[in-house]
Amino acid sequence: MKSVRLFQSAVSLVAAGLLAFAAPAFAGDEEKTAETLVKVLKAGRAVVSEHQELINDAGKGDKGFTPDYFEKKWAEKYKEATKSDLPKSEPVATLVELGKTVVGEAQPLINKQGMGFKGFLPALWGRKAGEKFTQKTGIRLKQTAEQYRFAGNKPDEFEAEVLKQFADPGYPKGKEVVKTVSMGGAQVVRYMAPEYAAKSCLACHGEPKGEKDITGMKKEGYKEGGLAGAISVVVPVK
Repeated sequence: MKSVRLFQSAVSLVAAGLLAFAAPAFAGDEEKTAETLVKVLKAGRAVVSEHQELINDAGKGDKGFTPDYFEKKWAEKYKEATKSDLPKSEPVATLVELGKTVVGEAQPLINKQGMGFKGFLPALWGRKAGEKFTQKTGIRLKQTAEQYRFAGNKPDEFEAEVLKQFADPGYPKGKEVVKTVSMGGAQVVRYMAPEYAAKSCLACHGEPKGEKDITGMKKEGYKEGGLAGAISVVVPVK
């Protein structure tokens, strides 16, 4: 609950324009900053996804899924997806360090022998990394959806409207929304990238809708390729 309160406080401060935005945008390009952060977050989640069998191996103690190993695979996944190296500049460097911190904090759980499903899922890693990043930099990095599972992922008014746009059958699939708006008297760039359900997501989020998944939560009834939510970023205008 403490982490939830801290995240919600950070978000409130961002909205009020009271947080110092410590992480500079790439060459003053706020849209590029947001776009890159989304790609970096997605690459990190993909690494966690691809290592679920290892993480949930009840017969193995030390999994070797350390922060340094995770960073190496993260860089590889980012390069695979973007054909470019993982940026070492801010604010990506901060996100990488905090993403590694989340993996480090989960080591006792990940390496617990005799326990199968650990609950260390891509969405969990993404949420915790995003929370830490928001608290550290003031740049909001958030996973959101109409059918959200965690209170901190609840869409705000802007996000709810954009999610409706994404859900419109006539909306171009994969197209991001970028707008410069005023929040708390400050100018910010709001960037939202739609996310679609992959086959690997359906075990927890697919059909039948309402059935409990392995985490004990109710399935959303998503279909492969259907809209599952979005990644929302708020970057201050320099």
